[in-house]
Amino acid sequence: MIATKFDPHDIAILRLLQREGRISINDLAERVGLSPSPVARRLRILEEAGIVTGYAALIDEAALGYEFSVFVSVKLDRQVDDALARFESAIRSFPEVVDCWLMTGNRDYLLRVATRGLADFERFLTGTFTKIPGVASIESSIPLRRVKAGLARTLDS
Repeated sequence: MIATKFDPHDIAILRLLQREGRISINDLAERVGLSPSPVARRLRILEEAGIVTGYAALIDEAALGYEFSVFVSVKLDRQVDDALARFESAIRSFPEVVDCWLMTGNRDYLLRVATRGLADFERFLTGTFTKIPGVASIESSIPLRRVKAGLARTLDS
């Protein structure tokens, strides 16, 4: 399914699912102005096409005690496939790393690390993260506040 094949009903379904992932097919159908069968069919098509990739609960990290986020830029000593694979494998094992992106530019990766505070981040950084083989340099930035948050961009109607 490509973007040009979406109609206003598909866009409405996607937007409602983003805000209310547990909405029933009947409620979804009522809110987009279709009967349940076509909505269920459209949703199945969106899932099969990989547009809807899953359903999850949104968790408030701060409510769980992880109030401190740090953005960490990483430069590896070598940008070859095996070095990237080793780094990515290590990163997947750290629960503190919430997001990790392979980047263009002067840094290889950008991560968001969530911890309980600065002392926990320091322990993670010095006790775990800096021990990953192949890391040449690390730069950390502490966000002051989130200005905008989103899960994914949907099509403009």
